Amino acid sequence: MTRTKLFTLFILSLIFSINSFSQEIEFTSKDIKELLSKSGNHFLNLESDKSLQYANKALEYSIQINENELIAKSYNLIGLNFADFSDEKKAIEYYKKGLDYANKTSNDTIKCWLSNNIANLYSYHKIDFKESIKYYKIGLDYSVKLNDVYEITFNKLNMVTAYFSMGDYQSGIVYLNEVKKYVDNKGDIEAKITLNSLYADYYNQLNQDIKAEQYYLKALEYCFQNKVGFINSHVSNTFKDISNFYFKKKDFVKAYDFLHKHDSLQDLIYSEERTKEVKIAGQEIEKNEAKRIIEKIEAEKVIQEEKLFNTKVILFLFFIIFTILFLLLFILIKNNKNKRDSNLRLKLANEELKLAKERAEEASNIKTQFISNISHELRTPLYGVIGMTEIIEEEHKELRESQHLKSLKFSAKYLLALVNDILKVYKIEEQKIVLENTLFNLEDELETIVNSLHIIAKTNNNKITIEIDKSIPEFLFGDKIRLSQILINLLSNSLKFTNNGEIKVIAKAENYNESNLNLILEVIDNGIGIPKEFHETIFEKFVQIDRRNDDYQGTGLGLTIVKKLVDLFNGTIQLKSEIGIGTTFTLNLPFQSGVDKTIEMINSQEVDLSNYSNYKILIVEDNKINQVVTKRLLENHKFICTIVEDGFSAIEVLKTEEFDAILMDINMPKINGFETSKIIRSNGIKIPIIAVTAFDRQEIEEKMIDADINDVIVKPFEPAKLFQMIYRLINDKSLNNSKDKKNREND
Repeated sequence: MTRTKLFTLFILSLIFSINSFSQEIEFTSKDIKELLSKSGNHFLNLESDKSLQYANKALEYSIQINENELIAKSYNLIGLNFADFSDEKKAIEYYKKGLDYANKTSNDTIKCWLSNNIANLYSYHKIDFKESIKYYKIGLDYSVKLNDVYEITFNKLNMVTAYFSMGDYQSGIVYLNEVKKYVDNKGDIEAKITLNSLYADYYNQLNQDIKAEQYYLKALEYCFQNKVGFINSHVSNTFKDISNFYFKKKDFVKAYDFLHKHDSLQDLIYSEERTKEVKIAGQEIEKNEAKRIIEKIEAEKVIQEEKLFNTKVILFLFFIIFTILFLLLFILIKNNKNKRDSNLRLKLANEELKLAKERAEEASNIKTQFISNISHELRTPLYGVIGMTEIIEEEHKELRESQHLKSLKFSAKYLLALVNDILKVYKIEEQKIVLENTLFNLEDELETIVNSLHIIAKTNNNKITIEIDKSIPEFLFGDKIRLSQILINLLSNSLKFTNNGEIKVIAKAENYNESNLNLILEVIDNGIGIPKEFHETIFEKFVQIDRRNDDYQGTGLGLTIVKKLVDLFNGTIQLKSEIGIGTTFTLNLPFQSGVDKTIEMINSQEVDLSNYSNYKILIVEDNKINQVVTKRLLENHKFICTIVEDGFSAIEVLKTEEFDAILMDINMPKINGFETSKIIRSNGIKIPIIAVTAFDRQEIEEKMIDADINDVIVKPFEPAKLFQMIYRLINDKSLNNSKDKKNREND
């Protein structure tokens, strides 16, 4: 959270000729200032190689015209670039050279900048905090002398950072309180990020987590407003501080999220290519520095030769020999030092690569665990929502045709499918998601989708209309949930980017024969349109077009999911859009006609309750809402239910009562469903056990087999599927234990 001075630099240009001091001057101070301005702009955009090139030229030309102020500014820019890529020794060297030249001038502003930059380097790289505070105070004296409130503010903010880094929060908070009012009212983005982050650090060390979190989140707001590449290094540090804060609070999900943001931004700022470019540009500067030193030595040698020539030839020769030996020794020492430094850098680089590998593996493991946990945590409440709609529909048959209930049921199921797909995008990419075929009416499905988007449409005063070709069969056979996902994403996208307009959904059939057809769907809006340069990349992950501060928000995943789902259908999607006119997405998806499958599907889904009523089911479930939902669904279909809240209670109940089947939750306190099932089987109980869980089947399949669990159904589920599974397993059990079944029938 340090601040490097750059923003009010005046930029210069002129080439310093080393070969001749009598060369005619071809550049002016104005030219050099333009070079420095270009160098400063490239530095702010993290283009350090270009920044160093312009700064190097400015330095050469400034030396040629002997402008100490411009020389100091050139060294300041060179030091900034080296400091940004962690070459602290060279950065300090160039800063101090700049300060030497600045002290030869009356310009207190450049003295203030260089003092602060030296202090920043000592503080930010944790070299010497006491030394950094000494230079900060020197810079503060200059800014006070200049009566520059802006400079005073940043001086104090930087000093607070150093004090906090030393653990001296009492000294630091005094300066922080002094600048708070100015930063809140007049400070720029960088100042506000720094101020709020420092307050967050202060309250964090006091263990006042609520205040600390408030300031972190406020700093985060300003981070997201930043558009200057240079400030991204402060944004990255803020992400890391927030990650550490949430890690301390054991909120590992947020901690991982902000750590990931920090790492991604660090990779962007300190890319290998950028570092390599800076190294090459830096070598050119070092070469010129060495060249100037040698030229200076040779110039002095000429002067000495002129003075000594008329006196003693021996002394002159001795001086030449000594100079040559000195240069050879200097080169030898420098080469040895460079070799040692190179070896040390290679060793550190190897250690960093090893650490990065370990972090990447750890991050991968955390991601896998995160996906599993969040999937379970989201599916569990969704089971309650979907289950409650099923109960309402069953118990209040007069509401079955209610559009509100249909929209609620549709939205819950759509949300479930969306959660599954977004949390497991890698499954789509690895083709682990399989389309599920169901019979559905396209017109009903489109009406339900439009009703579910009514509120979004109303927000921007939009109207959605549907046009369906009469040649489309009444019933289609295919994956209606995935089709709904595609249409909802496309319609939501159109609604967001259209105001006071109309969105049309046009459905047509092509290549229709007795059993197959191509369903052509067009989603047409008259919104703002998509620029042509984004037509090729709009379906890529996290791609969003440029937008104003008050423009549309989103994750950048909607159209990516659409494209992947269209590919899953083996279909196609085309985009046609013009700025200010609107956008048209055209889908071509293969479906089967449902004409011949209607009776077959209805018969396969019907459940004859008369043959299987009054079965006793033991429900092992710790979640109260899930208890209510499961019990009510079963009792509405004439099952007799007993509920226990944990595995130990289930084991005790089974000692005294008989049941036809057990519905076993997996994730329970005290003892999980797998261990409970193992104990039940060890007690000789063979009745069917069905695992009812929010985990994916493939995650628990091996443990399920090991625990001798007969089958699994994943929450949320279709009640009919659960009933069919219970009936099938009880029938299988009846065949193997016909005697027990007969005794129950006699009873």
